[in-house]
Amino acid sequence: MSGGNDMTAPGLTCFKAYDVRGRLGAELDEGIARRIGRAFGESLKPRRVVVGGDARRTSDALKQAVAEGLMDAGADVIDLGMTGTEEVYFAAFNLDVDGGIEVTASHNPLDYNGMKFVGKGARPISGDSGLAAIRRLAEENAFAAPRKRGRLSRQSILEAYVDHLLGYVEARDFRPLRLVADSGNGAAGHVVDAIERRFEAMSVPVEFIKRRHAPDPAFPNGIPNPLLPENRAITAEAVRARKADMGIAWDGDFDRCFLFDETGKFIEPYYIVGLLAEAFLQKHPGARIIHDPRLIWNTVEVVERRGGQPIQSKTGHAFIKERMRKEDAIYGGEMSAHHYFRDFAYCDSGMIPWLLVAGLLSGAGKPLSSLVGEREAAYPCSGEINYPVADVETAMRRVEEHFAADGSAIDRTDGISIEFENWRFNLRGSNTEPLLRLNVESRGDADAVAARTREIERIFQRTEV
Repeated sequence: MSGGNDMTAPGLTCFKAYDVRGRLGAELDEGIARRIGRAFGESLKPRRVVVGGDARRTSDALKQAVAEGLMDAGADVIDLGMTGTEEVYFAAFNLDVDGGIEVTASHNPLDYNGMKFVGKGARPISGDSGLAAIRRLAEENAFAAPRKRGRLSRQSILEAYVDHLLGYVEARDFRPLRLVADSGNGAAGHVVDAIERRFEAMSVPVEFIKRRHAPDPAFPNGIPNPLLPENRAITAEAVRARKADMGIAWDGDFDRCFLFDETGKFIEPYYIVGLLAEAFLQKHPGARIIHDPRLIWNTVEVVERRGGQPIQSKTGHAFIKERMRKEDAIYGGEMSAHHYFRDFAYCDSGMIPWLLVAGLLSGAGKPLSSLVGEREAAYPCSGEINYPVADVETAMRRVEEHFAADGSAIDRTDGISIEFENWRFNLRGSNTEPLLRLNVESRGDADAVAARTREIERIFQRTEV
């Protein structure tokens, strides 16, 4: 492991645009974690900070190192134990604290770990809102000897957090539901258990069928990342075998959930944005709904039909949260399965979405496939496809030149979006890799989605010759 006490520290490559993520040993270790905790404390001058960690083997040790650094800076630390990211968010706006740090690598490979940061009130801390200063201090590693160390305590916020989650639904009105809950051997299981206990106490007729429920740092079934098709089979098969009404699968720190209908079919998260927007607009007519630019037509139609106001924002949690605050939006959704809620301090949650959909299922009296199928048929999409290319900027320019003359509208909110009468696409480069990310959708023509996707692919291939 690399030393964390060198006074001439090299640049820390584990710092990314929104968080910290790095390969263990090479980019992140306990010494670096302690420096990051100290830098957080010296930069923000917090009185009290909450810390949590996911189910990875190294998360507890890294969390303790972060806590040591925070205490070196004079901050008191509240250790929440094993948590998902949103439990740290909840504690950051529910307790009298000045910020929070979650140790997690979410869906990154086994030999990675990282951290997510929020300030007071769970406001995001990213590259342009404090993370750069934390990085600079951690890299300089020129801290004075601690003057007065903070104190460490341990506290569970689980029951208060579950109270908050259940405030989004009328659970007593739920019809009998059978739900597959697949935690992927990550951190979500303890929250499912707590919700199950509440439902039993309230006589709510919901049965949970638990798969890969216990945390296992070895992730024997693969990294919890249901966006990968190869990771979906266990959930889908359990839904079909147990005749469940819905399947739910979470990523490693459960700030995202992914849903399966009663046939075991995986639902593109894009369509869930429309479902959740509809759930909020039923109770809050005229509310503002934030969405990202990658796939938009279904969301815009659902929101406008329900009397809401759709507002487009650049992709990324910091941008979505900032726009939600500016617009006082009640909900924001990204087609990548990040869902943000005004009453959750504008943070993203992987628990609130499935509860809301369970409420919609109870009220509609029809299966999830019916609720989603009509929208899938109206606006079929490709889902996000990633393409490795040698030169992202050149590839994007060639695509724009090919289509710009025929497009009725070009939008540059995030990458390029070009709209035609019956189809549209968004193309954007990855912030961290030489990848192009493509999304294509149409008005009721799945064949057009496939054909246009192939057409754009041929342009990529020409640029790579």
